[in-house]
Amino acid sequence: MTFATTLRFSLFGAAMSAALGLSACSKPADTATSADDSVTTAQKPAKTLAITQIVEHPSLDDMRRGIIDELADNGYVEGQNLKVNFQSAQGNTATAGQIAKQFVGDNPDAIVAISTPSAQSMVSATTTIPIIYTAVSDPLGAKLITADGKPFQSNLTGLSSQLPLEPQLDLLQKIKPNLKTIGYVYSPGEANSVSLRDELKKALPARGLSLLDIPANRPTDIGMATRSLQGRADIIYTSFDNNVASAFEAMVQAANELKLPIVASDEFSVQRGATAALGVNDYDFGRTTGKMVYRILNGEAVKTVKPEVMNELTLYVSPKHAKTQGVVLSDELLKNAINVDNKAKNARK
Repeated sequence: MTFATTLRFSLFGAAMSAALGLSACSKPADTATSADDSVTTAQKPAKTLAITQIVEHPSLDDMRRGIIDELADNGYVEGQNLKVNFQSAQGNTATAGQIAKQFVGDNPDAIVAISTPSAQSMVSATTTIPIIYTAVSDPLGAKLITADGKPFQSNLTGLSSQLPLEPQLDLLQKIKPNLKTIGYVYSPGEANSVSLRDELKKALPARGLSLLDIPANRPTDIGMATRSLQGRADIIYTSFDNNVASAFEAMVQAANELKLPIVASDEFSVQRGATAALGVNDYDFGRTTGKMVYRILNGEAVKTVKPEVMNELTLYVSPKHAKTQGVVLSDELLKNAINVDNKAKNARK
């Protein structure tokens, strides 16, 4: 059994334990099964779904695609019996608030909020329309759920990915064995990014490591913030920061110049230039979210669709990007990972 397989099983077990603490939330797909589930698309009542995300980038876009595909497979097909209104805030939290107000006025059957800022905006706008959040790494810190895993509002549920930090740090030290300082470029306006910064500051001293955290308020600040790490950091870590993701090419360009490897938490970041990532599959994350949305569109009350945690991790690597960023990945890492360089080659054939 490979390291990646073992990790997936162990983390799945941890997620199952967490799920039991969230009232059996480990069964998103099957608990909604009923005689009604076999109804054809033509027989399904027409529904309206509003979807918003803080910004458009491949990771969030793939989650949205997974949601739409999951609904289609269960009889709600966009353009037939499902009307989808998608709005992007283009990285602006004020715009996210305007979108939330518009959605409340439209009064759809359900709202999907992709990303922490979008979820927070929607929660502030309505206490009646069902809201399903996703792509949220710290729902507790974002004040979406309470310490015992219950939503703050009766119209709220969702899917989070609270990635365990220790495996991430293990990966950083395997990529850079002489690691001393981790560079962390983050958005101070994103609760999930601030929470991760605080977690890193607590965890790193025990490993003899330090954190150099650089705030970047806008996507246009990402390149300059990354360059400020020159001579001060040994590696860059980023996870679920939407400003960084929307300007990721700027971070990659700077990292390539500085020979600083980037470690992220999603496959698309590796495809776009990171050395490696240990995280969930974005499309699968969307499919799991879609199961929750389906249950609500299909008539279940939001309060019966409990918040869930998805922590099944996969290791993605790019030896090509690693070389550009000044490191060589070990055979151990390569044999236990998905090589996105090979996937790219196969796609071109």
